[in-house]
Amino acid sequence: MALTRTSARRQFGQGMTEYIIIVALIAVAAIGVYRLFGDTVRGQTAAMAMELGGQDGTAAQAAAATAAGQADTDGQTQRNLNDFTGNN
Repeated sequence: MALTRTSARRQFGQGMTEYIIIVALIAVAAIGVYRLFGDTVRGQTAAMAMELGGQDGTAAQAAAATAAGQADTDGQTQRNLNDFTGNN
C-alpha cells in the first residue's frame, strides 16, 4: 500500500513538472509575440478607443500600420545570437 502511494505522488509530481514546463514555454512564446507586435496592438487599441470617444483615430491607425510594417520587416530579418537582444 505504501508503494502505491509513493508511486502516485511521483506521478503527480511528474505531471505538475510537465505542466509548469508547458506554461513556461507558452509564456516565452507570448513574450516574443508581444515584443514583435506590441506597438501594432497598442496603436490599434488607441485608434479604437479614440473612435469610441468621438475623436479622430486616423493618426493612431497610421501609427499602427507603420508598426505593423516594421514588425513584418523585423520578422523577416535573419538573426543570430550576436544581435538577439536588438542592441546591435
